[in-house]
Amino acid sequence: KAVVSTQSTGANGAQQRTRYGQGAVRNPIMQADLMNQEPLTPQVLNAARPEEQKQMLGEKLYPIIQSMQPELAGKITGMLLEMENSEILHMLEDSASLTSKVNEAVAVLQAHQQKLADQQKIAK
Repeated sequence: KAVVSTQSTGANGAQQRTRYGQGAVRNPIMQADLMNQEPLTPQVLNAARPEEQKQMLGEKLYPIIQSMQPELAGKITGMLLEMENSEILHMLEDSASLTSKVNEAVAVLQAHQQKLADQQKIAK
């Protein structure tokens, strides 16, 4: 199973490690703090180092996706983070676009699971 693991510097300057994976438990205080942050703008994103940009986007995407698909949130977040940053920003602003992409990702994951199940049947 895919797990996206990233590092960032927290408010107190300490290194924080964030993991997005199936069954990952998020700190509810941290999650509530993320919800209260200002929207992520292209200017804010461009001011960050490239490796921090995906972290920032993932921190915005994950709680939203988790509310839609709790069991697959980590995998779907990882899939969407492979897209261009500008496309991710657009999805964060347009909930219909994000919902569509999440549904598309779920369909891809379900098709993959079905393919694996079919291959196991053939192998037996």
